[in-house]
Amino acid sequence: MAPDLNKKLEDEVEKYRQTQNDMKKFVTQQQQLFITKTENEFVKQEFENLDSEANIYKLVGPVLVKQELGEGKETVEKRLVYCEGELKRLASLMKDTEKKLEIHREVISKIQQQIATNK
Repeated sequence: MAPDLNKKLEDEVEKYRQTQNDMKKFVTQQQQLFITKTENEFVKQEFENLDSEANIYKLVGPVLVKQELGEGKETVEKRLVYCEGELKRLASLMKDTEKKLEIHREVISKIQQQIATNK
């Protein structure tokens, strides 16, 4: 019976580690999105300070291409909306992953208790 419990424990620990790796990926993605959102908020503020006749340029590969101010504002606004949506999605995924981690911890604890009582 003990080898079965040890195998169950190993499997559960592996699932726990995989879930932890998923959480790390989500945290990294969240950090990147916060950076992108902050940068775009800064650009939006800069656009607010420009007059309607100002020239703006967009970096396309190694080339700066002239862009209309309205088009630039619209692009930045779309990026902000995208970032907000992705941050909400990630928050939900992280919450679900945290629940999975808690379940794995409980299962691991129960298996460890079973192994201890069988000795």
